Amino acid sequence: MPKLGMTMEEGTVVQWPLSPGDPVVKGELLLIIESEKTEVEIEAPASGVFRHVYVEEGDIVPCGTLLGAFSEGADDPFDPDAFHAVENRPEGQDSAELQVRVDPGTHGKPADARGKADRPVAPAARAAARKADIDPQAVPGTGPKGRVTKQDVEAYLDAREALVPVAEGVSLEVLVDGDGPPLVLLPGLGTDVSAFARQTPMLRERFRVFGVNPRGVGLSDAPEAERYDVAQTGADAAAAVEGPLHVIGASLGAAAAIELALAQPERVQSLTLITPFLQATPRLAAVGEAWCRLAADASAESLAAALLPWFFSNNFLADDAQRARTLRGLSQTVARVPSNTLERMTAGMAHWSTSRQGDLATISSRTLVIAAGEDLLTPDSGAVASAIPGARLAEIPGAGHAVALEAPEAVNEAIAAHLA
Repeated sequence: MPKLGMTMEEGTVVQWPLSPGDPVVKGELLLIIESEKTEVEIEAPASGVFRHVYVEEGDIVPCGTLLGAFSEGADDPFDPDAFHAVENRPEGQDSAELQVRVDPGTHGKPADARGKADRPVAPAARAAARKADIDPQAVPGTGPKGRVTKQDVEAYLDAREALVPVAEGVSLEVLVDGDGPPLVLLPGLGTDVSAFARQTPMLRERFRVFGVNPRGVGLSDAPEAERYDVAQTGADAAAAVEGPLHVIGASLGAAAAIELALAQPERVQSLTLITPFLQATPRLAAVGEAWCRLAADASAESLAAALLPWFFSNNFLADDAQRARTLRGLSQTVARVPSNTLERMTAGMAHWSTSRQGDLATISSRTLVIAAGEDLLTPDSGAVASAIPGARLAEIPGAGHAVALEAPEAVNEAIAAHLA
């Protein structure tokens, strides 16, 4: 199972077009997987003969799991069990950069804000958690039915140690991928860097991509505060990554990117603002308020279902399979943002709204603004482009607010041209 995004942990085998014994031609469609809100076609890296299926259609497995095997010829010696024993190792086992996603919470305290039943915990995992003074319910389980294993606890602790300090007593989860000049991703309200799942494969080919989860999101520390100010989010990102930066922000993350460009113009080499806004409209404020209420009371699935109509266009939602796939991915994303974090982010958005309308003319960074033709939440993206000297506007017709997920090809094309 390939790892196709910075936050991808697992994938679903959707279809095996071939059967064992069939010839395989390099570049031919080998299988279809589903992950991070989309289906992906995997092509055969070489020609040969398809030999064995290890993971059946419909099964969900972690990245790095051996899915199938093929060889050069049908007569090549092949022992399915022996091959499986050698090749089936957890993705990243030999990597020094461990990346782990966890359920939301106050990190070390129970994360059962939505009334979910406690996941099963192995005795060895419970002992390891007790020794580390953490609640095992804060640890994502990879065992059967979400069972938390000792290895899960150890991986969680390793990930906590990898957090990046950005202020006194505050460390953030920063996911890193690729190599090249540094590029920072800033997600929007109530989301994490998985919102850029369709952009990171393209970006990591040329850049060292730093996906910064804001305060309270994922593993990032959630200090007590009345609100999480947008300017602080921008300052945190600047503190997390050294040197000149290319910055991409979406929605509320675009507001943080604007703050970074205003505060440290010498560091921002380029600025990409996806569905930005200068004023939180009454509709956006109302959706934020409803989002906070649902995050406190409803399941992640119910919350995601309520948000879908605000994020995506009619045409996108008309495709039942696409809508169901996106709902599963969005459910995982919103589950990583606890209700208290969402309330603080929403308060920060309200405080920031209209505060920078006279300042965009001072932005000197080379800027791209991406607007969505059917954006219900931030319809003034074009005004942002008009207010920034030399900014280029790329409007994606027929797409909703989550344009980076709905129309990734058009968004990626605009970003690639801008960064080039």
